[in-house]
Amino acid sequence: MSGLPAIPATLPRRHSSLGQKLGLCLLKLLGGWTITGSVPDYKKMVIAVAPHTSNQDFFVGIAAALALDLKIRFLGKHSIFVWPVKGLLTSLGGIAVDRSHPHGVVGQVVAEFQQSDSLLLGLSPEGSRKKVEQWRSGFWFIAKQAQVPICVVGLDYSRNQLVFGPCISVGENFGDDLQRMRAFFQQMTAKYPENA
Repeated sequence: MSGLPAIPATLPRRHSSLGQKLGLCLLKLLGGWTITGSVPDYKKMVIAVAPHTSNQDFFVGIAAALALDLKIRFLGKHSIFVWPVKGLLTSLGGIAVDRSHPHGVVGQVVAEFQQSDSLLLGLSPEGSRKKVEQWRSGFWFIAKQAQVPICVVGLDYSRNQLVFGPCISVGENFGDDLQRMRAFFQQMTAKYPENA
């Protein structure tokens, strides 16, 4: 569809023209969002989306995934995957995780990566809509243990743009990698900057 970034042929797709139309409609209704940058060509990756200061962020992300016809997965507490929303959450890409699982959330998601031919996992490194001084490291450990890159996607409310940024190969030090990612995210304006 016109006005959208090109999608590499190797990425997992929904193959739904109706979903694409719905996604484009939602982006318009949410304030006229556009999608910029280059969609990376990795069949498996962690997509780190920030800043996360509003419930609207989730809906912008889902709308963008539908508009791009990409099958992007996200994590949710297993307790919310119940009738009547379980089918909807699963069809949108939800992966139920149990925080009390012996291998923890990281172990469950790494296993999901290992069992999948392709997996694009979108999540927020902040782990909360509230202002946090330190980001959670779970997304980094998932990428490191699954041996997949982290690709950064920014939500810029000053321009209503979802921006695909660079991908990084996970190194040996979380702090160093985080600094590289934050350099990109600092260019974005949150919906509620005081929370960012």
